[in-house]
Amino acid sequence: MDQNKNNTSINFHGGIVVSQSFHPHTCVHLQPTDASVHTHCKSFFHLIFFAGISLFLFSCSVTKQINKQATTILFNDTIVGSGFTGISIYEPSTGKYWYNHDATKNFVPASNVKLFSLYAGLKYLGDSLTGLRYQQTDSGLIIYPTGDPSFLHPDFKQQPVFDFLKKSNNIMYCTQYFTESLGAGWAWDDYNNSYMVQRSEFPIYGNLARISLVNGKLSIIPKKIPLEIQKGFEKYGDSIEYSFFRKWDSNEIYSSIVSLHPTKNIYEIPLETNYNESTVFLSDTLQMNISLKGNLASDSIANNDNRLQLIHSQPADSLFAPMMHNSDNFFAEQTLLMASNEHLGYMSDDAIINTLLKTDLKDIPQQPKWVDGSGLSRYNLFSPQAMVYILDKMQTEFGISRLKTILPTGGTGTLKRYYLKDAGYIFAKTGSLSNVIALSGFLFTKKGKQIIFSVLVNNFQGSATRVRRAVEEYIEGIREKY
Repeated sequence: MDQNKNNTSINFHGGIVVSQSFHPHTCVHLQPTDASVHTHCKSFFHLIFFAGISLFLFSCSVTKQINKQATTILFNDTIVGSGFTGISIYEPSTGKYWYNHDATKNFVPASNVKLFSLYAGLKYLGDSLTGLRYQQTDSGLIIYPTGDPSFLHPDFKQQPVFDFLKKSNNIMYCTQYFTESLGAGWAWDDYNNSYMVQRSEFPIYGNLARISLVNGKLSIIPKKIPLEIQKGFEKYGDSIEYSFFRKWDSNEIYSSIVSLHPTKNIYEIPLETNYNESTVFLSDTLQMNISLKGNLASDSIANNDNRLQLIHSQPADSLFAPMMHNSDNFFAEQTLLMASNEHLGYMSDDAIINTLLKTDLKDIPQQPKWVDGSGLSRYNLFSPQAMVYILDKMQTEFGISRLKTILPTGGTGTLKRYYLKDAGYIFAKTGSLSNVIALSGFLFTKKGKQIIFSVLVNNFQGSATRVRRAVEEYIEGIREKY
């Protein structure tokens, strides 16, 4: 029997038809005298052939229809079309992409970077955050920072670390000398805005000064912060709106009056953070002297040293959920630093990023440029397929049920005004910077399919809301049709 005749299979991979020969042992050996077997074998191959052709045509049809929707809703839109758009739509159950448009090219992802920080947190922070490491010595209690952002943060009512320290004496703070308070590529003139909170090795009060106007009087936490108040407006009581600004290199805060028609009475200003300030704030809060202990080689100690004890502060997901729902930049940055501290033994965003990309994320389809935990930096560059990859990886390793409790759905968090009719069917992370809109997540279609998608739009000119609505219409159309 000629092995090169009539022994052809059709493989479908990435939408490409590949012809290849069968190995002779992969088919039932046909006896020329056995017409029945010959007939059944032909029928079998006809069935496989036409099933494959049907699958191929269906795949082509879906891709064509989704591309038509993208062209009509996104590419032909005057605002979306003024920029660049990358789209990737993937079905994890089949391992097939439904659609890719510039999906391997890199885009500024804005807060979609938080998906990668979330992975680092899920992978290395366990079920509960390590709030403090300490060892009791003859000379006193030595405490070691862990980067936990929940310490005395107003969103976290339970404070086990504070309760422990309040009962202790002779506390010595062993610093890591962490000084990289601002991320690479952050806009320096945003330093007074509450969305650009500085990072630190031992955050206190969320590294924010909170100023409240009550009964005509201003109060500030932490109390140690010097606050200069503009004089002469005391008679207006609470009928004043202030503007506050902090000096670039200190925690001196100044006020000015901007309106006699206030729209708010609580203000938040990012603090200048360093290890010296940590001891000052701790001493003031605990009402005891906290001495600074240099982390010299002789004092160094590994995180897993049996002399150290630890205190867990909060359930990990109680940090991850607001990080993703509210797109909290500070929580994301500290999550990455905590993951570095737990996995590597010290805090460095560069080190943990490089480690992750070389180990856990080594098979990412396109190598990103990843520089921070929050996405505040425009140096970050990721492809839509990279976003699909990290979502698929998180679902595989941690389960979709857990991710549904962490990511916002329609009508919640940063999706509060969007996907209202799709609540419970979309779970996604938004992203926005000037001229950048991003959305990546999970979608459950009306026909019961689960897909992972990423839409990244860069360099558009015009209304960001218009772009968000166009993306919403596009994603809702996919849910309705498939």
